[in-house]
Amino acid sequence: MRVITGSARGRKLAKPGKADLRPTSDMVKEAIFNIIQFDIDGKRVLDLFAGTGQLGIEAASRGASSVTFVDENKEAAKLIKTNLDRCCLSGKIISADSMSFLNNCGQFDLIFIDPPYEGGLAVRSVEKIFKFDILSESGIIICETGRETELLSAEAPYPAGKEYIYGKTKVTIFYGGQYGLNENSHISGKL
Repeated sequence: MRVITGSARGRKLAKPGKADLRPTSDMVKEAIFNIIQFDIDGKRVLDLFAGTGQLGIEAASRGASSVTFVDENKEAAKLIKTNLDRCCLSGKIISADSMSFLNNCGQFDLIFIDPPYEGGLAVRSVEKIFKFDILSESGIIICETGRETELLSAEAPYPAGKEYIYGKTKVTIFYGGQYGLNENSHISGKL
């Protein structure tokens, strides 16, 4: 695992020693950042179920103004700290249950959701983000799930974007209201 581009380009990230952490594959990570490449600089980022922290670290490397990493696994929190140090980047690491964190966390511009594929955590996370209005008006949610997982249909102000399939992985994108209303948005043009 390496940082693709930005200030930490090429830095190698520490891998998990435990089998219960499943890092996003390099192919999926590169595809995600190709989709959102112009929507990172200056954004407040949430890396939910952060694991190794590689999605948030990639966003920080590309100019995100702040990154919050949330994972209840204590080993994951240590791994994120190690990876941030390797990349000379900073971020807020919260070792807590991701679902509980969403109850009172404020708004973010870019939210990565990458929970274990089993157990329905992706669906419940997206529901909470919509319910508590956690995504900013111009924000983006990137949700990584198993290929067969069905997420709820988004309603205004959260228009659904597109689903992308990469082997056994599905990436679903939701946009804040501004993207659904702005025909000149480069993201609207991509979908």
